[in-house]
Amino acid sequence: MARGHKGPVTGRLVLVVGPSGAGKDSILRYAMSKFSGDHRVVFPKRCITRTVDAEAEDHESVDVDNFDAMSRQGAFALTWDAHGLKYGVRRDIDEHLHRQSIVVVNVSRTILGDVATVYPQAIVVEISATIETRALRIAARGRESSDEIFQRVSRQTPALPTNLQSHTISNDGNLLDAGETFCNLLRILRAARRRIARPPEPSRPHPDHE
Repeated sequence: MARGHKGPVTGRLVLVVGPSGAGKDSILRYAMSKFSGDHRVVFPKRCITRTVDAEAEDHESVDVDNFDAMSRQGAFALTWDAHGLKYGVRRDIDEHLHRQSIVVVNVSRTILGDVATVYPQAIVVEISATIETRALRIAARGRESSDEIFQRVSRQTPALPTNLQSHTISNDGNLLDAGETFCNLLRILRAARRRIARPPEPSRPHPDHE
């Protein structure tokens, strides 16, 4: 679910999606290291109803009751459920967007339709990989059986909404290649925001009009 926001938005919301094993977390960690200390590119932590895991993403752990209370109070800009967990992105992202920042969030594609109505300038970046690559990566985690892995990678992936700009990045090979492709996209967006933020130069009178 996506909630409304107030005031003009001059930043860009970048929504990262992709199936299990595609390598979204790896690409996001790569990008975070490249833009560390750059306030123009923001990677907000997600609130998740699970305990903190040193091997998983750095997130804000919230129990279900507190998550539901926060949601009722309007603390989240984005929320969704997946794999028995609740996910939320705090409304702070609106402040960053008003400041012309690029805000990058890993989300479920199930909320993209709602996001399009609230953040029509959002950009979707889909991280893709072959079924074989994804199965190998999921197996390396050691959390699921062969049957569970097969079921996970065999799920049909819904198409991306047509009313949001989207890009697809293949992550079958070297992480450096996919990571740099993603970072280059963020650099382009950052440069575009900077041009918008820069006030126009005052016009000079033509000599014939002096």
